[in-house]
Amino acid sequence: QVQLVESGGGLVQAGGSLRLSCVASGRTFGTYVMGWFRQAPGKEREFVAAVKWNDTPMYALSVKGRFTISKDNAKNTVYLTMNSLKPEDTAVYYCAVKRGPVVSTENLYEYWGQGTQVTVSS
Repeated sequence: QVQLVESGGGLVQAGGSLRLSCVASGRTFGTYVMGWFRQAPGKEREFVAAVKWNDTPMYALSVKGRFTISKDNAKNTVYLTMNSLKPEDTAVYYCAVKRGPVVSTENLYEYWGQGTQVTVSS
């Protein structure tokens, strides 16, 4: 049974940093795309970042240059380091995994975590 568990969310002031972690279990994810999405109150869930099986990262324009995605295959863990946080980054952040090359299409992701809340105060 595949399980994704996120952690690391919390309350931070604007300009601050957080690092989210997502531990995947149930299979080996070395050939999967591991991604992060977020959903702000009253908005649809949106793509944030993803890392391919070859360690190629992809980012949404809104976070490029501020967020960094990385993974540790030995630990089946993907990280999202978030710097220069803004109030508009406030959302529930979800980890997800999928097979295949497409990285930003939400409905192609096969497994999802339960989410972790990130709140950025102004």
